[in-house]
Amino acid sequence: MSSTDLVTPPASPPGSKLRREVGLIGLLWASVGAIIGSGWLFGAKTAVVAAGPASVLSWVIGSVAIVLLALVHAELGGLFPVAGGTARYPHYAFGGFAGMSFGWYSWLQAATIAPIEVQAMINYAGHWSWADGFLHPNGTLTTQGFIVAAALLALFVGINFLGVKILAFTNNAATWWKVAVPLLTILVFAVKEFHGDNFTSQQFAPFGAKGVLTAISTSGVIFALLGFEQAIQWAGESMHPKRDIPRAVLGSVLIGTVIYVLLQVVFIGSLPPDTFAAGWAHLDFPGITGPFAGLATLIGLGWLASILYVDAIISPGGTGLIYVTSSSRISYGLSRNGYAPQTIQHTDRRAVPWVGLIVAFVAGVLCFLPFPSWQRLVSFITSAVVLMYAGAPLAFGVMRKRLPALERSYHLPGGAVISPLAFAVASLVIYWAGWGTLWRLGAAIVIGYLLLGSYAAYATVKGLPNAPRMDFKAGQWLPVYLIGMGVISWQGTFGEGAAGNLPLWWDIGVVVVFALVIYYWALAVALPVAEIERNILGVEVVEAGGH
Repeated sequence: MSSTDLVTPPASPPGSKLRREVGLIGLLWASVGAIIGSGWLFGAKTAVVAAGPASVLSWVIGSVAIVLLALVHAELGGLFPVAGGTARYPHYAFGGFAGMSFGWYSWLQAATIAPIEVQAMINYAGHWSWADGFLHPNGTLTTQGFIVAAALLALFVGINFLGVKILAFTNNAATWWKVAVPLLTILVFAVKEFHGDNFTSQQFAPFGAKGVLTAISTSGVIFALLGFEQAIQWAGESMHPKRDIPRAVLGSVLIGTVIYVLLQVVFIGSLPPDTFAAGWAHLDFPGITGPFAGLATLIGLGWLASILYVDAIISPGGTGLIYVTSSSRISYGLSRNGYAPQTIQHTDRRAVPWVGLIVAFVAGVLCFLPFPSWQRLVSFITSAVVLMYAGAPLAFGVMRKRLPALERSYHLPGGAVISPLAFAVASLVIYWAGWGTLWRLGAAIVIGYLLLGSYAAYATVKGLPNAPRMDFKAGQWLPVYLIGMGVISWQGTFGEGAAGNLPLWWDIGVVVVFALVIYYWALAVALPVAEIERNILGVEVVEAGGH
């Protein structure tokens, strides 16, 4: 950058600096720890019920989608090592309106995944008699369960107050365990009992292509693989961000993909044939609320079941801990960009953004109210997460087009092709979540616009120093994209309430073409170079000195 040297970065409020104390292992394990959470405990069972043995294909397709998005994020993460990065890349490229929108999507997913993990912990805890009163028969939280869930969330927040260095150490220890237990499960199930005929005895794909595609979004496949971006959210606290962030992002996706695909294979192969005699949609065996632990008990591996029940507390707990951290860092990033009060940037003597943690706790507790069951939360949040991810390919394309000379610690080969492909794939995953999920996501988006938009308007009227510029012209494509995806979903065949006027395969073609039109439209109207440089400098220089 040349012209940015002449621009003076805005002053940040006192006590708002983060400390760079996290190394490569800390970043890698932050992402791996987020990927291996409740998804591995429930994903294999929910996927096979939706797609049968072809659920293995769901994991492969989901992995390809995540890899494409991770490749784009790897270059952006090394290019812009700032806290809450996923919330900020669209801000750099498209200015205030798009930046505020994707910032809200980023915060929404981070703030709601921690409650999902708490719900998973409580579901598995039903194995013990002391947890009998925590859940209603339909899987929703009782009053007692709600209190316990809120207390667990408060524990995650409390650990975060100890500082990022201690947090990273705690997460590293938990993640070693979280990786070891699934690997042990894969090995033991494969050796103890594996029925190859299970994959074909009732058809490999009993629900056809629609079952395979539905499982990707609504059965926990994409949800399980999410989390690679945690290294990016921690970028403001990385010791060597330009070097370590791409490695952590890509390394975590590789580890997660291998583990989840193998888990699905051994889960299907280890099931006694009588458990799915009535069809895969009616899969049933004792302990179905804890699929792997129940299966281990069923085939005579009581010792492994005991380990899995302990892991059912550690794995989701570790992931919930990480997402509370990310939520506070994204809040910090939103404030840096001027979409939220500067108070949210305040840090304590350990450089912890404590206001953001309090906000994360309150939002998390509220999430137990409207979406209390694990799978309903998963189907909702998967769409929010992928919508957040969709902003990165757009920002990537703009940076390659407008600022090709920027020094990149990781340069994605074939980025000009992979970037629009990643955006199209993200749009497909959003579509496959179904109309019943997407209209609820639309309502959450409207709430975000009311909250962040109201503050932006207030800051502008009062002339506050961090008041954002909306740049509606550069973000003109975004309302068309959101409304267009909603209309396509409504007319498609996925999800409750869909009209069914757009048949399978035709709908995929429509989504892909629509996504590509939006992608190249967005690149054409993105901010000019000088404005992009101003947005980058406005946060990058300030945070570079944060210790």
